[in-house]
Amino acid sequence: MSSLLPALEIGGTHVCAGLVELPARRVLPATKRRLRLDARADADAVVQVILECASLVEAEPGQPWGVAIPGPFDYERGIALFQGVGKFEALYGIDLGKVLCERVASRPSAVSFINDANAFLLGEWIAGAAAGHERAVGITLGTGVGSAFLDRGTIVEDDPRVPPEGRADLLSYAGRPLEETVSRQAIRARYRRLCNADDQDFAVDVREIAQRARDGEVTAARVIADAFTVLGEVLAPWLRDFAPTVVVVGGSMAASWDLIGDRLRAGIARVEPRLLDMLDLVTARLPDDAALLGAAWHAWERTRSVPVGPADQPSAEVA
Repeated sequence: MSSLLPALEIGGTHVCAGLVELPARRVLPATKRRLRLDARADADAVVQVILECASLVEAEPGQPWGVAIPGPFDYERGIALFQGVGKFEALYGIDLGKVLCERVASRPSAVSFINDANAFLLGEWIAGAAAGHERAVGITLGTGVGSAFLDRGTIVEDDPRVPPEGRADLLSYAGRPLEETVSRQAIRARYRRLCNADDQDFAVDVREIAQRARDGEVTAARVIADAFTVLGEVLAPWLRDFAPTVVVVGGSMAASWDLIGDRLRAGIARVEPRLLDMLDLVTARLPDDAALLGAAWHAWERTRSVPVGPADQPSAEVA
């Protein structure tokens, strides 16, 4: 097996691919490819973009691939289960693993799927902001709220100390799903309501709302502050119980850390005043590469069936 493993990250607005150099724990910059993806398009269109991006990577034939993808998804069988989540619903029931094995130019020997938030945190633990921490939490802020809980290199999903399935998006606030308050759609919708804007003509996205907040607009600042204070409040009890020493925040909305970081801290402190004395709340060190790195590492572990730690190098057989 080559030490260069191909990986894909499939998100709500993009798909990325690249070769991961395992011994060096890095994605080779020259191999990275990124294409825009419309998660609401029909199945053929979505699959075509994924295949196009994967085929742009010059992977050796017969290599195992790692794929980071959001849920709901059958990660063991490689089958899409998107339903009622507003993205990738046209893929429901499709065996994406089979599609990749049969139609990617390099003909992968196997495809290992992992939740995108889990891949993100694993990558940050291997070589990023969570390196050296025994217990860590990852939060991804994109179209929704992703989360991952990691204990000594193992993703924790079935444990009373973490949310159901390790998923913050399954939590609620004020009797409603969390993502009705904290998500791209929720933030845009609330801002639109407060601005009394017409739905059809309103095209302001979260990035512009954040910039308006920086420029001093009171409504934009209020929407951002309220959303991420709530996120901190909802996460606080789980952070107390799981007791991580670091929380790493990534995703597209993390680019507005200057606005959301303090609000997250305020929300956590409102529920658990002493918690922030015991953990670091930081942004990703590998924001563009962590999920690819984590997906490739996950594929290598599954193929080799050998657990590894962040201080271990892959064996000479892999290199």
